[in-house]
Amino acid sequence: EVQLVESGGGLVQPGGSLRLSCAASGFTFSSYAMSWVRQAPGKGLEWVSAINSGGGSTSYADSVKGRFTISRDNAKNTLYLQMNSLKPEDTAVYYCASWYGSSWPPASRWYEYDYWGQGTQVTVSS
Repeated sequence: EVQLVESGGGLVQPGGSLRLSCAASGFTFSSYAMSWVRQAPGKGLEWVSAINSGGGSTSYADSVKGRFTISRDNAKNTLYLQMNSLKPEDTAVYYCASWYGSSWPPASRWYEYDYWGQGTQVTVSS
């Protein structure tokens, strides 16, 4: 059974940091590029960041560039998102998802994603 389980969300003050994790199982994690995607209250899905299967290439949405860092540990089947300088507009449910497309970066071509986690809530508020 394929599973993607996010963790690490929570309540943080503006300017603070959080590190999200996504534990993968049931598929060959090291063969897939992975993305972080978020959904703010009342809004649609927003692509945040992606990393290729080997971890050597990354891409970020302009809204998080310079503040967020995506990484992965294929030996541990785990994806990470380090989030610094958090803003209230970063408040959302954050999902990890596996991508099987061919045109880098994955961005918001949702039809090219197959496995999704259940999400973890990130709330940035004073």
